[in-house]
Amino acid sequence: MIHKVVLIPGDGIGPEVAVATRRIFEAAKAPIEWSEHYAGTQAIERGHDSVLPIETIQAIQKHKVALKGPCTTPIGGGFGSVNVALRKNLNLYGAVRPVKSMEGIKTRYEGVDIVVVRENTEGLYAGIENIITDGVITSLKVVTRDACFRIARFAFEFAVKHKRKKITVLHKANIMKLGDGLFLRCAQEVHEKDFKQIGYDEQIIDAACMKLVQDPTRFDVILTENLYGDVVSDLCAGLVGGLGVTPGANYGAEIAVFEAVH
Repeated sequence: MIHKVVLIPGDGIGPEVAVATRRIFEAAKAPIEWSEHYAGTQAIERGHDSVLPIETIQAIQKHKVALKGPCTTPIGGGFGSVNVALRKNLNLYGAVRPVKSMEGIKTRYEGVDIVVVRENTEGLYAGIENIITDGVITSLKVVTRDACFRIARFAFEFAVKHKRKKITVLHKANIMKLGDGLFLRCAQEVHEKDFKQIGYDEQIIDAACMKLVQDPTRFDVILTENLYGDVVSDLCAGLVGGLGVTPGANYGAEIAVFEAVH
């Protein structure tokens, strides 16, 4: 059976990564037919009026699976993140990054085997910002009960399916008592109600980062909100050799977008 998959080459080094990825699938004789669509600066260069054309969104909605190369995000101005827009438009609420020591790639650590599960739609990373007056800007951190329960259940179900033993929830609820507190309470409730067979603990995000670089083998599955997950997943990638050996996936209820590593 042939599976149709949307391929988004991306921009910058993205097209080069996409070509290499296609060669791997071809060598493996994977039964895939690629449907190529565009995002990022390459979309603008090809005459689209947006860095995330509606045609690309519709193709992913139709075929349910996409593979995306890296897309440039301007710093301090310019257009918004293509990744964030994809997650919002397709409701890709669960990000998963496996981080595992690989034979032949020498790093300071051995035996690392961590999965970072990140809430993908809310928090500061959603980029909701406003200018209040000249020189005064607010960034809004939105946390909802529904999204917290959804990602907590996703993480525990992932742990059961993949025979993981423990989930560690990272937070800053000592300071953000309401927002991060809600995230913690939802994770606690999901654990107590349906997943007591899975080990569970909670750590403040800054202390957890210190412990990760001291001994990453003490972590199994990490569950965290959006911005913390973005930072921690890259930190964990550095433990095993970098982003080029740590793939990523973004899951919704019926759609998944996978990231080509580089």
